[in-house]
Amino acid sequence: METTKCLIIGSGPAGYTAAIYTGRANIPTILYEGLQPGGQLTITTEIENFPGYPQGISGPEMMDDLRLQAERFGASLRSGIITKADLSQRPFHVTVDDGTEIVADTIIIATGASAKYLGLDDEKKYAGMGVSACATCDGFFYRKKVVAVVGGGDTACEEASYLAGLASKVYLIVRKNYLRASQIMQDRVMQNPKIEVLFEHNVTGLFGDGGVEGAHVVRRKGEADEQHYDIAIDGLFLAIGHNPNSEIFREYLDTDETGYIITQGASPATNVPGVYAAGDVADPRYRQAIVAAGSGCKAALEVEKFLAE
Repeated sequence: METTKCLIIGSGPAGYTAAIYTGRANIPTILYEGLQPGGQLTITTEIENFPGYPQGISGPEMMDDLRLQAERFGASLRSGIITKADLSQRPFHVTVDDGTEIVADTIIIATGASAKYLGLDDEKKYAGMGVSACATCDGFFYRKKVVAVVGGGDTACEEASYLAGLASKVYLIVRKNYLRASQIMQDRVMQNPKIEVLFEHNVTGLFGDGGVEGAHVVRRKGEADEQHYDIAIDGLFLAIGHNPNSEIFREYLDTDETGYIITQGASPATNVPGVYAAGDVADPRYRQAIVAAGSGCKAALEVEKFLAE
């Protein structure tokens, strides 16, 4: 069994930034990097909207930079997944997948959220080559091109509207025969001449050499008048939601109906004193690297204050 003042769970911009701050405050810190060291940004090819990189930077490179910075200030970075957490009393007890047990005075949860995918093999095949789950991250690369957004809720409508400002045409592919989005978002989409809504459509596959050139779609799947055809697109954006990676903490922490950890006001504090949540696991709204990094900073400053008191 090992003890530490601060345990950080997760290694995206939120986790690494928190480790930079706790390290500089001389707080003994252990960080577990989880399933995807570097988080979602490691599958983003080019990041152009993070301040300080005028030429842009690749996702993996930026995460390496943050990782080295966290290490430089003394954080102990480890690969491994936290499989069990007992937050019922302080100090907190967690178990790592290799059987290691850690006892921590404070915990920063920065486990992120995973985009939901359709489950097609082609999504993996074209990851970073035309398939994206973040329009604000990757939309810029599709200026004057044709793209498709999959989904029928507010996020899908927002992404379609955002992309319509860049792309020459946007298909919004909706499984049902109606949009689930709020009326104002529906109106915005229906009134945009660049957006074509394909109701009762499903994407069944993608095709293209070295990148997405089109999608196989089916209209009214399973009905007598089922139709199969192809649409030419340069990019496919998934907007069917995210799953916050908060399962093992839900017994102790307040979450919303989707599983996002609820924090108190502008602070990253959870309902359990000494436990903080930073980044996408507590942010259903913005989901941007810079916002996650900022919340990691806030969580670390709160840890410092908590331990001092």
